[in-house]
Amino acid sequence: MTRIMEARAMHKSYGQVKVLEDVSFDLEEGEAHVVIGPNGAGKTTLFRCLSGETRINSGSIMLNGQDVTGLAGWQRVQRGIGRSFQVARIFQDMSAFENLIVAIETRERSEKGLWASFGHIAPRRAVMDEAERLVHELGLEGTLDDPAGTLSHGDKKRLELAMSLALRPKVLMLDEPTAGMSPSDRSEAVRLISDVRARYGLTLLLTEHDMEVVFGLATRLTVLHHGAIIASGEPHKVRADARVREVYLGQH
Repeated sequence: MTRIMEARAMHKSYGQVKVLEDVSFDLEEGEAHVVIGPNGAGKTTLFRCLSGETRINSGSIMLNGQDVTGLAGWQRVQRGIGRSFQVARIFQDMSAFENLIVAIETRERSEKGLWASFGHIAPRRAVMDEAERLVHELGLEGTLDDPAGTLSHGDKKRLELAMSLALRPKVLMLDEPTAGMSPSDRSEAVRLISDVRARYGLTLLLTEHDMEVVFGLATRLTVLHHGAIIASGEPHKVRADARVREVYLGQH
């Protein structure tokens, strides 16, 4: 497999609080790599550092062979990183369809190097067609004209995923994608994420608490504890690791 992301010796502190200590992390093209760990282990901080939302204190991050350590989040998006959040980041007062139009037109402006503000010109037919395709693929047909802020929790997560896909990422980072969902919604989310990964040929990086979701999606599993990686590898092997069972899975 081709290594698409490589981070080495990452350290991240907030004041005197060390959150990541000497973390080295690889992401292989095409895999579904899930990061787990107890609350406070550093999972979200790891995501923030890899996506460029926050800067590491020391270490390096490579993406597709290029050093992106000093690049801002929006610059990493341009280089192929898409991201969702524990709380969906959508335009609450706009319709679901308008959210998708904005995401697609943002990508097109980025590709063309145009960062001017959006005007009031109707979107091109190709943009409308792409938005409609994403609506159908993500199962959002019944929500098109509703203000995004009024959607159910599950539909907000679907919309955010569709907006991420509109940016055509190579790496899709999902932070707790099933948080707050009912058991039936979680099962549907696992199916949807698996389908999206296969359809778009994506590399996935996820954090997740629900073990059924983890083992339903992961091709590789990494465990963080107190800001350090204590195990990484094939899910069944990591699951059997004595230290992992002790510090996270609650078994001795």
